[in-house]
Amino acid sequence: MTAHDVTLFGDQIAATRLSAKFAAVDAPKMMRLAIEDLFPGRIALVSSFGADSAVLLHMVSQIDKALPIVFVDTLQLFPETLAYRDTLVGRLGLTNVITTKPEPKALAAEDPENFLWAKDPDRCCELRKVAPLAKALKGYEAWITGRKRFQALTRSSLPLFEAEGERVKINPLAGWTQDRIDAYFEQHDLPKHELLKKNYLSIGCIPCTSPVKPGEDPRAGRWRGKRKTECGIHGQTLDAGSDI
Repeated sequence: MTAHDVTLFGDQIAATRLSAKFAAVDAPKMMRLAIEDLFPGRIALVSSFGADSAVLLHMVSQIDKALPIVFVDTLQLFPETLAYRDTLVGRLGLTNVITTKPEPKALAAEDPENFLWAKDPDRCCELRKVAPLAKALKGYEAWITGRKRFQALTRSSLPLFEAEGERVKINPLAGWTQDRIDAYFEQHDLPKHELLKKNYLSIGCIPCTSPVKPGEDPRAGRWRGKRKTECGIHGQTLDAGSDI
């Protein structure tokens, strides 16, 4: 099956049909289908190199070590995250990690003191994460995310496939549980992010990430005390040409 076998772009109904079609397909096989059959040469994995990122990165390493992997360096990341990125890239033999960063001129104009996160976290995410990712994904027809339904109530109905303008977003781990993720790490002897030892279960930028307390959702430590629950790269069409 190829992308030409189904009208997909900009069509949420078609994306829903794909979700139903592949509902029983396990994540490694779905990854292979997406990379080799559905969108060959036109798909990227977006990875934060966070708590669970090694799962999809390992799957990619078994399919195509040269697959484009987009990493957004917001310039506010934990040193442990950057070290974990380097560890996984070397361990898995990944050869095409594309690092994208915020525009220096935009930061100089709107966040010269690196304090925008405190007064306008939405705009901070737009400058440091959303806009750089939109620019990096220009030209791709599909991208893969590591989102999972169990992470938060806002993700509880996450589908396997989503339409995003003229791109398709694929969530191979949507139905996975934490137990299944832990089992995958153990099965493949994958290293873990150092901050997991301190109960950081969802790891973003330093100012807006805190440890998770017992009984909380895994993403409860993100933007704690604010109404904000997502950085902004999901729930909208990423367009590098717009002021997002």
